[in-house]
Amino acid sequence: QTAGIQADGDKKKQLFFNELMPERFGRKRKYALGKTSGKANIENNLQQLGILLSDEDLKKVTQRIIDLGDRKEVVTQADLPYIISDILDSNAIEEKVKIENYVLTHSKDLNPSVTLKVSVNGELFEEHAQGDGQYDAFMNALKKIYKQKKIELPMLTDYAVRIPPGGKSDALCETIITWSHDGKEFKTRGLDSDQTVSAIKATLKMLNSI
Repeated sequence: QTAGIQADGDKKKQLFFNELMPERFGRKRKYALGKTSGKANIENNLQQLGILLSDEDLKKVTQRIIDLGDRKEVVTQADLPYIISDILDSNAIEEKVKIENYVLTHSKDLNPSVTLKVSVNGELFEEHAQGDGQYDAFMNALKKIYKQKKIELPMLTDYAVRIPPGGKSDALCETIITWSHDGKEFKTRGLDSDQTVSAIKATLKMLNSI
């Protein structure tokens, strides 16, 4: 079921009940997630996962799923814990650093490169760098910017990427990066259908945490 109104009717004592129940055919009712989803679709999926969210967080999860639906035809139930984790992490972080723009390039027989524009406390910086990969090029450009600020960035100590089970080539991926700073370790997470972008989102959270 895709329409939010249908899912809402099911919550209201099966308002749209009909004889063709999926159980008659050995099937199970599923509530699709995407740009046409309503809160009821998401609540039904969360209930199946045993997850309860506040109204405020539920609104944010709903909006994120609608946004993702514009870029990805279907968001699966397996994506939900990653989306929730990403949103709850974001809630606690004040954005003093913003990534205003970036261009990533990857060409045959040429080093990957990035042009990056970052706002730090309202001050704009722009740098270009190359690297062994797109994310490495991004980090090299970022280090150039923070060198101007005379700030040493945390050291990346671990980098893990997870894709939900059964994910296709357009599946959401979660990047979890472990950082070492002032003798302490902490982790940040990023979520996107593009692996490099999810790593950049995780890095932005790090910048707003130090």
